[in-house]
Amino acid sequence: MLGLRTCCYLVSDLDKAKNWYSKAFDTKTYFDEPYYVGFNIGGYELGLMPEESPDDDKGDNILTYWGVEDIQASYSRLIDLGATAHEEPYNVGGELMVATVRDPWNNVLGIIYNPYFKLS
Repeated sequence: MLGLRTCCYLVSDLDKAKNWYSKAFDTKTYFDEPYYVGFNIGGYELGLMPEESPDDDKGDNILTYWGVEDIQASYSRLIDLGATAHEEPYNVGGELMVATVRDPWNNVLGIIYNPYFKLS
């Protein structure tokens, strides 16, 4: 195993999702096609793919956490951009904090403050 490479979210409106994620992650796409939109987030790929049969009943069984420096500010910013609360920021041990929101397409988007983890 080489580690995480890509996290993809299914969305019903690729253009709106592209704009929302550009704002949420304060970045632009590096790959933009009608079948896939890709962002480089700190060396990892965030991908958006069109949802063939939109389904509001998306599960919570897979969580991806994106690293942040200030979890409360990042959580509040995502809510301000139109995400809805899923799990407010909470401590999971030591200084580790996690939170999750649902994007406008009902995908669970996680954020984590983890001062212990460093990229190798």
